[in-house]
Amino acid sequence: MTEAINLSDARIEEIRKGAGVAVLVPCYNEELTIGKVVDDFRQTLPLADVYVYDNNSSDKTAEIAREHGAIVRMEPRQGKGNVVRQMFRDVEADYYIMVDGDDTYPAESAPALLEPLYCGAADMTVGDRLSNGSYGEENDRAFHGFGNDLVRWLIKVIYGYAFEDVMTGYRAFTRMFVKTMPVLSSGFQIETELSIHAVDKRWRIVDVPIDYRDRPEGSESKLSTFGDGAKVLMAIASLFKDYKPMAFFGWLALLFVILGLVAGIPVIAEFTVTHLVERFPTALLAVALVLCGALSLTVGLVLDTVAKNTRKQWEISVYQAYEK
Repeated sequence: MTEAINLSDARIEEIRKGAGVAVLVPCYNEELTIGKVVDDFRQTLPLADVYVYDNNSSDKTAEIAREHGAIVRMEPRQGKGNVVRQMFRDVEADYYIMVDGDDTYPAESAPALLEPLYCGAADMTVGDRLSNGSYGEENDRAFHGFGNDLVRWLIKVIYGYAFEDVMTGYRAFTRMFVKTMPVLSSGFQIETELSIHAVDKRWRIVDVPIDYRDRPEGSESKLSTFGDGAKVLMAIASLFKDYKPMAFFGWLALLFVILGLVAGIPVIAEFTVTHLVERFPTALLAVALVLCGALSLTVGLVLDTVAKNTRKQWEISVYQAYEK
């Protein structure tokens, strides 16, 4: 049984009110909404600390957040991933809630996100906007739904875990998850990185359905559908290579061998009839492709051993973190 399951009723009630909880709000030019976001979370979780990390805003985001009672800090390195990395390093708490500052996520859902954490059922909870259809009704930006579905499908195919909503910015974490999370992303790939890390490291994940509301009039999204979408896909490929090198380079090896056979079989068939190699460049290409396949397989085997040793070291670091 985990320590969380043994919490007293009084302690659970305190957590429901935000005791030991840090609300992390990464912000960039959100002066229209940040005041309401801070107020809503301070009302829903009156004992929580609300941290607003201003990421070089050119408006009054930081000033307004401070006026509404948030703890405001600055992060000069541009990009949401950079902000999240610094928040995870700086802030000390028992439980963490991460939410965007655009007022699209309801603070009233925070207790539901926290409950699986202190009950010991989850290490990360994910605010699911898709199951109840609220995201589809409120969000009219082209291709956002398609992009989310594509990322979900890729993670399911590669890692075997089916998220209900991968790109949501509303999540909650245990302290152990946050303090052992190596944030590598610099931008909006952070949600994908958090999701893949949780699956790869076998953290317990619970999807929590939430309502979603679109940005208020005058508030603009900083997300570039195609630019950031391409970065997310590249992040998935990079993490696939890092976390599952045998699968990544194994499929690459198979592709090289198939291409080599496609190029080489006609040459071999012709040789069996004429005993001559008349298409010598094609024969060289076929040999080169098969050799590339063999090399790719060898690289995969080596990196798979490295990845397994890295995972062992990470597990040991988690044990050590529990002892602190």
